[in-house]
Amino acid sequence: MYSTQPTLAARFAVRTTRVVRSDEPLTEEQMRAAAPSVFAAGKHSSRSERYTYIPTIDVLRGLRKEGFEPFMVAQGASRVEGKAEFTKHMVRMRHQRASSSQSQGAPEAEEIVLINSHDGASSYQMLAGMLRFVCSNGLVVGDVVQDIRIPHKGNVQGEVIKGAFRVLESFREIGEHVQAMKALRLQRPEEIAFATAALALRFGARAVEEGGGHLPAPVTAAQLIEARRPEDTGVSLWATFQRVQENVIRGGQVGRSSQGRRLRTRPVDSIDRGVSLNRALWMLAEEMRSLMG
Repeated sequence: MYSTQPTLAARFAVRTTRVVRSDEPLTEEQMRAAAPSVFAAGKHSSRSERYTYIPTIDVLRGLRKEGFEPFMVAQGASRVEGKAEFTKHMVRMRHQRASSSQSQGAPEAEEIVLINSHDGASSYQMLAGMLRFVCSNGLVVGDVVQDIRIPHKGNVQGEVIKGAFRVLESFREIGEHVQAMKALRLQRPEEIAFATAALALRFGARAVEEGGGHLPAPVTAAQLIEARRPEDTGVSLWATFQRVQENVIRGGQVGRSSQGRRLRTRPVDSIDRGVSLNRALWMLAEEMRSLMG
């Protein structure tokens, strides 16, 4: 079973980002419904002849032969006429060794995040990610493994497959970082400090105290560490990080505008903004782990 979730986006030209995620590997029909640019028949007319065009779906088919399966796909839209079929898209994949994690009772699964476009907005990018099953919330790992960027030239498909295995090899080190976060207990003031920094990442200067001359954020640090479900409770750095990340990315929390009007925070639906904010939160957690450890 799968579900399509229309959402709002901040950095795409129009205000929708189509997303589909499934507990089972996505079929090509399911992916096409949410991200037709994965199946683009050619490159955008703005690209030169030096641009090597290979449909993302061909790359995914090659990765599937190597044991990688797609579980989530997203695509932004465009107001530029004729560009919607070439715009940026993201696919989150798991290798066959990770996709069985849920059936084995593991709380998280390793995911490889592939980002691409056919209009020159992005090279092939390979990032490390993790999915927490209880909330289906996808993290993007920052700082532990170097990004892999593959330009649209030469043997694109072969280089992407090599890059996927390089990211896969990094998960042992990432797992060590996760276990260290799970072992580190935070006091309430430390949780608030983490959430306060996250507010600044999400809302910028608005998160600074009013006494400093800036508008306050629409929600408080205490709200960001609120649990959405019993499984989210806990005082470890990892548990705090998960609660803050979900509240920041998914939004939906009741707050106040700078004029005092009641509102609900918006989800972060832009591919670019979601990745950059996810990585910043991961690096914030890593910095706290380093300082306290």
